[in-house]
Amino acid sequence: MRFHVEDMSCGHCTATIEKAVADAGGHARTDLTTHIVEVEGLDATRAEAVIRQAGYTPKAA
Repeated sequence: MRFHVEDMSCGHCTATIEKAVADAGGHARTDLTTHIVEVEGLDATRAEAVIRQAGYTPKAA
């Protein structure tokens, strides 16, 4: 699934999101230019919650 994360603004942000998703058992690919995060291995609800817990605001894309 894909999320638009407008408040993802730097390399630290992408690393934080990727680590949070990995720690939850999934895999995230981030694109800083488009603010898109693609998550595999977690259901949509869990992925969104993990990104929020990391301090960001995901919206379904």
